[in-house]
Amino acid sequence: MKGRTLIIILVILLVFAGLLIPGFSTALNPVAYTVTDSRISAPVRIVLVTDLHSCAYGDGQKELLEAIDARQPNLVLLGGDIFDVSLPDDRAAAFLRAVGSRYPCYFVTGNHEYRCSGEVFARRMALLEECGITRLSGEAVPITVGRSRFMLCGVDDPYAWGHEGAYTEHSEGSYEAQTAQLGAAAGDGTYTVLLAHRPEYMDLYRQAGFDLVLAGHAHGGQWRIPGLINGVYASDQGLFPAYAGGLYERFSTTMIVSRGLATGEITSVPRIYDRPELITIDLQPEEAE
Repeated sequence: MKGRTLIIILVILLVFAGLLIPGFSTALNPVAYTVTDSRISAPVRIVLVTDLHSCAYGDGQKELLEAIDARQPNLVLLGGDIFDVSLPDDRAAAFLRAVGSRYPCYFVTGNHEYRCSGEVFARRMALLEECGITRLSGEAVPITVGRSRFMLCGVDDPYAWGHEGAYTEHSEGSYEAQTAQLGAAAGDGTYTVLLAHRPEYMDLYRQAGFDLVLAGHAHGGQWRIPGLINGVYASDQGLFPAYAGGLYERFSTTMIVSRGLATGEITSVPRIYDRPELITIDLQPEEAE
């Protein structure tokens, strides 16, 4: 009887291990979404890169760059925390130089861009310019790809207005004000895409009238139980975050949240069933019924 019980326990442990071990995989996970709208005249492919945190993806970031190349995007959007407070900038810089030389790229800040001195922040922003990458700081730019035209908007991370231990970039205004002003300026009937680091401001983005929001920051909630729990904990959202990763729709606003590219280099807590994520968004014309 004892032998049979031991066998049953071993089988249960083996099954549990078989389910758990794949959950620790840190292999890059390509995820694709399609968004349709009648104002999009021809297909547009966007790659969203967030929360790299200066982590390594092969020599010279080769693995990440090859994954982007395989998707043949029309433009690459960099949604903040490309740099990191605790890791040197060299790997982030290598990625930015390479991707900036290959594609039209647009960047918004995340909280980690500000967790430094003013001198370091200025050096990082100068690097973007050197790489030919456009920073959007409360600005909107018209994007034309073939016959498609849309407005791309970008907001600074809330840390820009001050946070303990972080560089303060703006002495006036607020995150909410910048976002609302940008929404009003872009709201001329053109399809609008907002690039923002933080997903927890979904209600603000919806009220501002953005059609599509692309965000990161939550790191996928760190731990997942596929089909049951989408994420356990995310900064600024707490336990069981509402916007850990995936596609969310609130009235006429769609938000896509990347689980980001951060690896175990920056955290002692492993990602479980939460692989680093590279997102592709295909904007396509809405088919006539």
